[in-house]
Amino acid sequence: MKTDRMNPAVLIFAGTTEGRKLAEYASLHSIKCYVSVATDYGKSLIDHLENITVLTGRMDEKEMERFIEENDIRLVIDATHPFAREVTENIRSACEKAHAHSEKVRFVRCVRSFENRSLCGQTAKTSEAEDSASGGEDTQDEQIVYTESVQEAVEYLKKTTGNILIATGSKELHLYTEIENYRERCFARVLSTEPAVRESVRLGFEGKHLFAMQGPFARDLNLALLRQTKASYFVTKETGKAGGFEEKAEAAEMAGAVLVVIGRPKEIGESVESVKKMIRMYGEKQSIRV
Repeated sequence: MKTDRMNPAVLIFAGTTEGRKLAEYASLHSIKCYVSVATDYGKSLIDHLENITVLTGRMDEKEMERFIEENDIRLVIDATHPFAREVTENIRSACEKAHAHSEKVRFVRCVRSFENRSLCGQTAKTSEAEDSASGGEDTQDEQIVYTESVQEAVEYLKKTTGNILIATGSKELHLYTEIENYRERCFARVLSTEPAVRESVRLGFEGKHLFAMQGPFARDLNLALLRQTKASYFVTKETGKAGGFEEKAEAAEMAGAVLVVIGRPKEIGESVESVKKMIRMYGEKQSIRV
């Protein structure tokens, strides 16, 4: 006997601007979706949307697999942060394992487009290796320094002097404690959540050395923080336009600070517009008797 599919067939792992846009699109077109976010703040951004069921809190791979199976999810969209590699792998793996109990689950990675790295007329140094080749001298001739990881950025910063404004999040903040006199030199900007602040304080980032704020930020706010901290270096991840990367680069140039960038891993996936079409297609399917 044919029955109506009452529950959503689509699950979006959000937590980014792209994830929010996809949730808004589904809501606008009356397509039921589950949207998973890690924090209460993420929930607050989409909780008002109709046709959206918000799931709050992080899931491990087994929990993802179980949810997909129990709710007969057909399309899983990974719109998590570009640097959340472990989360992406967990989602992908959960989808591969879950289809053993239902029809194959489609996994789609929604990716941000890469912007040209040559911004604001600044010169880019691609890695710490080039700095080592030049003798590792403390120099600000280069306006942008590209590294492949937070650890590599820390190794570069160990060879420098001057204050450092860190905007790479709280999860890897512990790595910066390897820098000599980090309590005096380093200033951290983290999310305004209790876990992020608690971890920062535990590591010794507190008082005027800690800013708890929710981005992305305008150029002038970045510039004000750089000037307030008298930072010679501004550390950020290559977050793209959605993450306010251009505003950070412009502020660093205006402040005369070196922008130290943790390069974003290149990914294969679909654009936001392409994923919207997939959501529309699955939405039409769920409205048909199956």
